[in-house]
Amino acid sequence: MQFTQQLWQQNEGLYQTTLHHPFNQELAQGTLPLEKFKHYIAQDALYLADFAKALALMAARSTDSQQIVDFLEFAQGAIIVERALHESYFAKFSISAQANTQKTPACFAYTHFLLSTCALAPLEVGMAALLPCFWIYREVGNFILANHQNQHNPYQEWIDTYAGKAYSLVVDKALALANQMAEAATDTQHQAMQQAYRHGAHLEYWFWDSAYHLEQWRPV
Repeated sequence: MQFTQQLWQQNEGLYQTTLHHPFNQELAQGTLPLEKFKHYIAQDALYLADFAKALALMAARSTDSQQIVDFLEFAQGAIIVERALHESYFAKFSISAQANTQKTPACFAYTHFLLSTCALAPLEVGMAALLPCFWIYREVGNFILANHQNQHNPYQEWIDTYAGKAYSLVVDKALALANQMAEAATDTQHQAMQQAYRHGAHLEYWFWDSAYHLEQWRPV
């Protein structure tokens, strides 16, 4: 069994909890309140900017030429998606980028986890931390596309993006890289990778939950 398959089995329950979160269920049905999607998409743009930086950090730290190319291509893809968010979703739903510059607690925690892990932890641990963002989005998108057909879903573009073939190929590439790095890792490093993946998967859940509850910083 490949290392990533082990990761998925170990975290299947957390994925199911994420999949059945009201945010994703209502997005699938097209009933998610627009206010919650706007909150999510604005935070996602902030998240993707730092996700790209985390990938660039991995490229800068790697000594393997092919890994450097892979990480830089991943980072470029994240930036392209971020631009698409601004040009499409922001325009469609009248979201002001200037008015959405502060990360929520969930976004702040997630991006700082990725940046610190990719900057300071062993490369294989950084890869494991990044993997949930790639993988869980594809699986959620595929599930929604296969099980919820709504011709008038206002969020169909989001579904089509993450259930699309182009995105799936990117995820396959990330999985292959994670497995390659795991093959050269020790048992202790495997444990660190497992912990990093689970932490990232937890933060994925919190990110959606935060958007659903329109989370903001509490006043002090």
